Amino acid sequence: MYPKIENLHFTETGNFFLIAGPCVIEDDKSPFAIAERLAAITERLHIPFAFKASYRKANRSRIDSFTGIGDREGLEVLQEVHRRYGIPVVTDIHGEEDAAMAAPYVDVLQIPAFLCRQTSLLQAAAETGRCVNIKKGQFLSPEAMTYAVEKVTHFGGTDVMLTERGTTFGYQDLVVDFRSVPLMQQNQVPVVVDITHSLQRPNQTSGVTGGNPEMIETIGRAAVAVGCDGIFMETHPNPAVAKSDGANMLRLDFAEPLLQRLLKIHQAARC
Repeated sequence: MYPKIENLHFTETGNFFLIAGPCVIEDDKSPFAIAERLAAITERLHIPFAFKASYRKANRSRIDSFTGIGDREGLEVLQEVHRRYGIPVVTDIHGEEDAAMAAPYVDVLQIPAFLCRQTSLLQAAAETGRCVNIKKGQFLSPEAMTYAVEKVTHFGGTDVMLTERGTTFGYQDLVVDFRSVPLMQQNQVPVVVDITHSLQRPNQTSGVTGGNPEMIETIGRAAVAVGCDGIFMETHPNPAVAKSDGANMLRLDFAEPLLQRLLKIHQAARC
């Protein structure tokens, strides 16, 4: 099952699709290097690919956390990534006004997990005509996401994805219930598993979200084995210096070997 992103080469190959990139647009140069590297890898592996980066990070723990290089500047970087490499681009939105602003620049509007029940935000995203990727709230059951899908379709959206990104477990951990993949697929939409945010360690006393990146492959292996339609992951050349979510990102050098291994599992699981 693939998103129906118009006028883009996001065609079915028999493989899962990939949504990947840095957490946020950090500057006006590094996103192009990351996108070019990922585009080359996914072309070799015949994996449909969309580049993801937030043009602005609105949900930060601390007031001094990096939020972006400027709204228009970040969106223009995403638009140029699409133009240069011919790949779909994905970004988060946090308010109704963001949907109208971001839609001319990107192909997919992503609804953050904390906001997945915000009817007005889902309506604004649907009315742009863009593909809408809704991340499942850390506080919701997979069955409850049926109503998020219904909201988007009610307001005219025809292209919806759902993304599993873990469920709150205590104050500082998340767990992934892989039953959510087939349960959310019952909505007849593609279901993605976010294999990096699922490993966050939120609510740290430092005010900086922690992570458990050594388990990225474990979550990825389980996701493709259970039959997810797509994989979402954030990646960076040097996560240690990333300006957001570095603690749970995949190092860019590890992306190709990881995807090669996941493809083998995907192919075996289809037998």
